Amino acid sequence: MISQSLSNALRAVCSSLLTPVVIILLALIAVTVVLLGTIIIEGIVERRHLKVKMSELIDNIRSDELPMKETIESSGLLKKQKAILIELIEQEKLDDAMREALAARLLSEAQGRYDRIVKISDTVAKLGPMLGLMGTLIPLGPGIMALGQGDTYTLSTSLLTAFDTTVAGLVSAAVALVISGIRKSWYTNYMSMLETLMECIVDKESKNRG
Repeated sequence: MISQSLSNALRAVCSSLLTPVVIILLALIAVTVVLLGTIIIEGIVERRHLKVKMSELIDNIRSDELPMKETIESSGLLKKQKAILIELIEQEKLDDAMREALAARLLSEAQGRYDRIVKISDTVAKLGPMLGLMGTLIPLGPGIMALGQGDTYTLSTSLLTAFDTTVAGLVSAAVALVISGIRKSWYTNYMSMLETLMECIVDKESKNRG
């Protein structure tokens, strides 16, 4: 009797989770659509402006033909990269140790910003399959009970819900996973460029002081 009551309570709790699971899955799909739009915009608007040859830019920074600030501003770097490098260049009163500390902090802030962007799609990629599985299993209980009672309509409705939630979870996770992979590749390249250019700037400032 007690076990039956506990089973009924557990069944009631699990059944009540279906609506929140479906709502969250719909939210994940909406987030995935937004992520897809933002990465397309990022690729069209921002990535196409990234036209820089690192070897030439490093040579221009090391040379004394133009001030470093003008060299960075006229380069084919992204606006955010330019802003970070110019902030480092403008701190002329800092000694070598403080300049290196500032460079490390700027790199850390840039990495944190990129990590926060990627974390959104990573979260969707992780939650999608889990919620899809929950949305698959929860309706099966009532569906099996309906089958035992010969209620084919309830069974078909439960199976339809199970299939829909599975597809929704997997599709959102797959798209988010691809977006994460693309962005991680982009941002790793951005950070590598920033780190190289910062080392070049710090090294030149150190030699100028010497």
